[in-house]
Amino acid sequence: MKYYFTLLSFVFLVTSSAFSQEKVVKYTISSGETINQIAQKFKITPYDIYQLNPDARGGLVPNTVLLIPTKNGKTEPAAAKTNTSGKGITHEVQPKETLFGIEKKYGVSDEALKAANPFLVSNGLQIGQTLVIPSKGAIAKTTASAEKKNKTAVAEKYVYHEVLPKETKYSIAKQYKTTVEDLEKRNPEIVANLPVGYRVTIKGTAPKTEANSSVAAAVTKPAETKKVDESSKKGTTYMDYQVKPKETLYSLSRTFQLTQAELTELNPSLSEGVKEGMVLKVPSGFLAPAPIIVQQQPQHVEKTIEKPVENSGSAGGIRILEKVKSETVSVDPEVVELTKKRGQNERKKIALLLPFNLAKMQNDTTSTANRIKNDKFLNMTLDFYSGAMMAIDSARVLKLPIDVSIYDSQETKSTSNVSGLIAQNKLQGVDAVIGPFYQSNAESAANSLRLYNVPVISPLSKDTANPIDNLYQSIPTNDVVRNAVFDYMRAKNGNIVAVVDKKKESVINYIKQNQRGVVFAALSETGGLDVANLKSLLLPNRMNYVVMETANTAMVKTTIKALIDAQRTCQIQLVILEPNSTLDTDEISFDNLVKLKLMYPSVTRESDEPAVLIFDKEYRLKNKVHPNTYATRGFDVTFDTMMRLVQGKTYQETTDLITTEQVDNKFQYYKKEDGGHANKGVYILYYDSDLTLKVAN
Repeated sequence: MKYYFTLLSFVFLVTSSAFSQEKVVKYTISSGETINQIAQKFKITPYDIYQLNPDARGGLVPNTVLLIPTKNGKTEPAAAKTNTSGKGITHEVQPKETLFGIEKKYGVSDEALKAANPFLVSNGLQIGQTLVIPSKGAIAKTTASAEKKNKTAVAEKYVYHEVLPKETKYSIAKQYKTTVEDLEKRNPEIVANLPVGYRVTIKGTAPKTEANSSVAAAVTKPAETKKVDESSKKGTTYMDYQVKPKETLYSLSRTFQLTQAELTELNPSLSEGVKEGMVLKVPSGFLAPAPIIVQQQPQHVEKTIEKPVENSGSAGGIRILEKVKSETVSVDPEVVELTKKRGQNERKKIALLLPFNLAKMQNDTTSTANRIKNDKFLNMTLDFYSGAMMAIDSARVLKLPIDVSIYDSQETKSTSNVSGLIAQNKLQGVDAVIGPFYQSNAESAANSLRLYNVPVISPLSKDTANPIDNLYQSIPTNDVVRNAVFDYMRAKNGNIVAVVDKKKESVINYIKQNQRGVVFAALSETGGLDVANLKSLLLPNRMNYVVMETANTAMVKTTIKALIDAQRTCQIQLVILEPNSTLDTDEISFDNLVKLKLMYPSVTRESDEPAVLIFDKEYRLKNKVHPNTYATRGFDVTFDTMMRLVQGKTYQETTDLITTEQVDNKFQYYKKEDGGHANKGVYILYYDSDLTLKVAN
């Protein structure tokens, strides 16, 4: 009997030991980690973790311990292993890794890595893949074999694709299961630009067609095309770029002519959001230094537009950029196309107040080049100025009867040179003033010029303005932007449901105080979403707009999954009120966001209208860089102001009657009840099934 007891105890101990080694391990959560990342580390599903750790559904707390089910007892993923066969080493692809990062880590070329792993060309890089890393000595051999393989590719069947509007190299590569790098190698002409109508070679190496030559010539000068060809042979070179205030993933992608996915692949840290001051790796050649006009720019520069003659032609390739069309919300007025009113020859005057701060620069020992490199506010000023100069050039070609004076506002957050300019009688007789930049200075200028009935346009501030009759806030405030999307949803007779994190108290209060009739989905005691309650609020016979406001990845994923499931019986569109960096991470499927037609309000738009494309092209030709948000803003505000002044009416009369649309911005001014004017020109944007961003109508 004693023998059996001893044997049973031994078997129990062995079994317990085996279970503890093979079934469960303890894992301490690091700050910022998610369930999905941990599951990928141990090659299990989030559901497996939740089974042993039900409290984890409410969110992960750093430094707490999770029980991880595992069969082999491994507590760390294998990243790189030595290949005992002598053919180098292998590498298991981890979340957020890129080809560039892996190649840099092991010191191998892109060609060598793809030659050793041919599936990378057709399928791309995927989490969990095992890559063969060629040894450095094998690179030449691998490259030679790749070249031999390329020679045999001549007999490959040709496959072409004609570029459609709004398509990108990334979307085309994804469609044909290839890579952007491969497209650029086969089509050197698209390295810098992807012209609409261009015939891209997907397979084969066919010679350039006449049709392609004409399309490419329309975008790039012959000399520039030659440079592109040469640079493509040498390979893309890169430079460091420091993110400026208020820059977004969208604006950065436009600046460097990359898609957001391509930019994130070069800089995996962008998956956690764009942060001011972060240094990015970007293709060199896109960022020429801003024109150093400060050295030559006096305290006052006056630009006089030529004496007018009747002319409704184009402005050096940039026609008047307003376009008549139906507004996105039926209750809004239509967008009006402005042209110079016939017989309107009275000369108008505009003053631009821009913070060059020349006196400060002259007394500063820092060199101009270093100041331009490091002074973010000065860079913003120069960008805005470059856009305004494009507007002035357009007005000159159109023969508009306008004189433009540019003054250094010499401003900080609390001071400016406006009082000095008024004392010199520089501003009293103008028909409109654009600037200063800071809200407090714009309000001070409006107060000082109120007696002279001079409209002051605040060009950049989003703050709610104090009630001053002659002050015009050109950027919609946050509440106006939010109101616009709710107005749109109501105009569509939608059923509006809100999924809002408890931490978003300001959003909860805003909806409760301003948006009656919106129902909130219930949350669990731990703060997670009650999925059953959310589904019960959806109506089968109406469009359901689900407003999601949370930065919690778990809640985002739970909400999206519930809505995808509910789409079988209901019409559903996902809505956010402001940019959400969580949606840009690898954990959130972009395909699911497209399925739900993610919608959000924006003060700017993406457009492929001919006039907008012409502006981009003309700006690049003149400034050797793509226009960023501030440059486009400078053009839009300045050109809109000039066009309003040549209507035979005062500036205020045009703002009361006319809604206009420029390159990126819409100007739909209204008079506030307490005084002053604000802009409610907001776009409602959404992701369509073709992966493009469209304006809702």
